[in-house]
Amino acid sequence: MNHGSGWLRRGRAALMLGLLLVTTSAWGHAFPDHSEPRVGWTVPTPPPRVRIWFDGALEPVFSTITVMNANSERVDKGDGRVNPSDSTILEVSLPPLPSGRYRVFWSVVARDGHRTEGDFPFTIEAPR
Repeated sequence: MNHGSGWLRRGRAALMLGLLLVTTSAWGHAFPDHSEPRVGWTVPTPPPRVRIWFDGALEPVFSTITVMNANSERVDKGDGRVNPSDSTILEVSLPPLPSGRYRVFWSVVARDGHRTEGDFPFTIEAPR
C-alpha cells in the first residue's frame, strides 16, 4: 500500500478547491453591462429615468443610484432602487430636466457581498 499517493490525491483536491474558491470570488462583483441613457451620450429629450443593467443580481438594500446636475445638485426623484422584477437593473426616476450635463453615481452590492461603484455622464441636448 502506497501512503504517498493518498497525500498526493488530497493535496490535488485541496488545490482544486482553492482554485475554485479564488475563481468564484473573482466573479463576485456585479459590473455594468449597459445603461439608458448610454454612458457619455447626448440625448435629444429628457429621459424619464436612468437605468443601469448589471451582469449579476444586486442586493437592493445596499445598492444606490443618484443623478446630479453640473452644479452638483441632486436632480432625480429620490426613488432609486433595484427593479423588483429584474434584480440586475438599478434605476431612478427623473423629473423633466432642462438641457445640460448630468452625472449618474451608482454603488451596488452583488448578492455575494462584493461592492462595485462608479459614475458616468450624459447630456440633454438644448432645444432647437
